[in-house]
Amino acid sequence: MSGPGPASVLRRGTRFLPRPSDYTQLRSSWRTDIIAGVTVGVVALPLALAFGISSGVGAAAGLITAVVAGLVAAVFGGSHVQVSGPTGAMAVILAPIVAQHGLGSIAIVTIMAGLIVFAAGIVGLGRAVTFIPWPVIEGFTLGIAAIIFLQQVPAAFGTTAPSGERTLVAAIDVVAHTQWERTLPALGVVAAVAAFMLILPRIHRSIPESLTAVVVVAVAAGLLHLDVAQIGELPSELPAPTLPDIDPGALGSLAGSAAAIAALAAIESLLSARVAATMTPSGPTGAPATAYDPDRELTGQGLASVASGLFGGMPATGAIARTAVNVRAGARTRVAAIVHALVLLAVVYLATGPVSAIPLAALAGVLMVTSFRMISLHTVRSILRSTRADAAIFLVTAIITICFDLIEAVQIGIVVAAFFALRQLAHRSSVTREPLPGQPLPGDEHIALLRVDGAMFFGAAERISSAITTGAEDDPDMRVVIIRLSHLGMLDATGAHTLAQIVGDLEGRGITVILKGAQDEHHRLLSGVGVFDSLRHKNHLMNDLDDAVRHARRHVATPG
Repeated sequence: MSGPGPASVLRRGTRFLPRPSDYTQLRSSWRTDIIAGVTVGVVALPLALAFGISSGVGAAAGLITAVVAGLVAAVFGGSHVQVSGPTGAMAVILAPIVAQHGLGSIAIVTIMAGLIVFAAGIVGLGRAVTFIPWPVIEGFTLGIAAIIFLQQVPAAFGTTAPSGERTLVAAIDVVAHTQWERTLPALGVVAAVAAFMLILPRIHRSIPESLTAVVVVAVAAGLLHLDVAQIGELPSELPAPTLPDIDPGALGSLAGSAAAIAALAAIESLLSARVAATMTPSGPTGAPATAYDPDRELTGQGLASVASGLFGGMPATGAIARTAVNVRAGARTRVAAIVHALVLLAVVYLATGPVSAIPLAALAGVLMVTSFRMISLHTVRSILRSTRADAAIFLVTAIITICFDLIEAVQIGIVVAAFFALRQLAHRSSVTREPLPGQPLPGDEHIALLRVDGAMFFGAAERISSAITTGAEDDPDMRVVIIRLSHLGMLDATGAHTLAQIVGDLEGRGITVILKGAQDEHHRLLSGVGVFDSLRHKNHLMNDLDDAVRHARRHVATPG
């Protein structure tokens, strides 16, 4: 059988490239796109600086990432309104990498992770995010919000975090050993920023509260000569793209980190794009106006991280908060995200002097407020009130995220969710003895009609087997068993093997087995593991219940 031809390969490749249809709504939406882009750029500036600092890579890297990755992802990504750049979740996962491998490792890890995400999009893994349960996603989000807040505690207290400590432990250590007289200026800056961010939206929702708060507090801190740490020097232009120095011996130790970053980037970007696709009214075809291509989104985000690494930035992902601001500001095409990147680029060339004087505590305040806004109390209550299993999944994911590792939290959350789902599926699987259809006839007491419901898989196969064989042991008059498989929804290799054992065990006791209603999709598996070979005769595989019952009655009337 020949593989796909050059034409089909070319068509598949072109679906990942920018196309004119990306801008079909631009003629009617260009004004709102530009306004939305400027709005998001203003919102993104303090966040880009803050996430760069909290990751340990630096404010400059955060700003470069927002510009370079934001532009590349806007052009090549799969969502028309996604805004990409540094995020809190990525800052959380980068901080221990910087501590363990050094700042020089970030460019390499960023490029490696970008290539992994790009490859995931090429091979079509974009739909995989749909397999992550909602409680896992929300538990992960809650855990990230808590870590972002805890990461800002040292800056809020005017000090630095102890090296080598986990976020929670480091935050507790900073609070326990603080010198309050030296901490008060930084805490005052944090409190002022938080107050502005909470009050300004009540005055007018169009005011960019985070940027306004940072500017006002930075000016006040300068006038009052507060002794607080500042961002420091920033580049006044984008650096030239360069390949980082690669140590072949270090690539092995960085591979795991790159895979973790890639997994996080893919999950966060696809979740953000999916949220954006539900935030706008339907287009003329009835589909969401911001419908996205998940595979193209991965390839675009992969290219964005590669580009960011070449310019000295950090890994990028789709940013849910900035994307939401973009959509709410009226964005309909990629022009909005492109304008956002250009606004930040203008800051690099025109305003790095004033930006470098911003207190670190002011950015800590922005992120602390942002972390609280990431948490939806309504969503938390909904999950906790749903089922015990979902509540447990949510809490386990959140706790592991805070105390241990982000990717481990998602993995364990998915495993726990799978365990509960399989447990529930197993409980819904059963064997029911039914009366024979029609008028009873002499000898019917020697025939058992058993209906298998639900799923016969590794989690339920043993229980189904026990129910059937125990029933046969408890009924010494049983001479024929009809096993109805037409209600069987799921069958795996363990279930099929167990069914073969059941048939062999009953036939070994002299009980004739007739299988009725084996579904077409199960035939190959049943045949492969020897279920059909276990039957006494090929005529004992039937599709019609009446035929199966008539055949069973003939066996009872004619023993042997």
